[in-house]
Amino acid sequence: MAATMANSSNAASAMMSVDANNNGATGGGTGNGNRSIGGASAMSISSKPTPITTQHLRFLIMDAPRQTNLHLYIKECRRNHVTDIVRVCEPTYLGSELTSAGMQLHEMAYEDGHSPPEPILNQWLTLVEERFFGGGGGLSASAGRGNELKTIAVHCVAGLGRAPVLVAIALMEFERMDAVEAVMMIRSQRRGAINEKQLRYLEGYKCRRRSGGGGCGCVIC
Repeated sequence: MAATMANSSNAASAMMSVDANNNGATGGGTGNGNRSIGGASAMSISSKPTPITTQHLRFLIMDAPRQTNLHLYIKECRRNHVTDIVRVCEPTYLGSELTSAGMQLHEMAYEDGHSPPEPILNQWLTLVEERFFGGGGGLSASAGRGNELKTIAVHCVAGLGRAPVLVAIALMEFERMDAVEAVMMIRSQRRGAINEKQLRYLEGYKCRRRSGGGGCGCVIC
């Protein structure tokens, strides 16, 4: 047990060291020189959306679309079977095109540089549970069928802070990961995601839907 805790602590320390180099800001809206905020071009996607997939969950982390390039994000979302888009920042586009494309927009904005408040957490966890677990205690009937794949896309401004934090919380709540495991999984796919302040928040996060086992909990244990 002591060795496991020491390894987890060492991993967290190493991750924080990387944060110092990759994330100068604490808010998560900036921090990666390879990504521009808000779109480098009106007709391109400045930061390629990042799929985060486990046995039971499917997410797509994105930066914020603009009205002028929203059609490109819709195309990318369709490619990834997105049914819902969660906007965690101030609006930069109208939601009517998403509705026309068959996707539901969820407003879950909270202040950059802060942890998600309780109402946002409840709204987020309810959405994840409903989409991937049918809102009950077991895996939804559609989750395992390839022609009915469901993905939740989530974006903040740069897709490096608030959006990855929500995905990490979902991994902790429903895939029984601890904070380090969840952050390492996200960072392996999206470089620069989650800074030191956000990592510390996740390490102290208390699961709302815990059902025993490692990490937080799992509704399908």
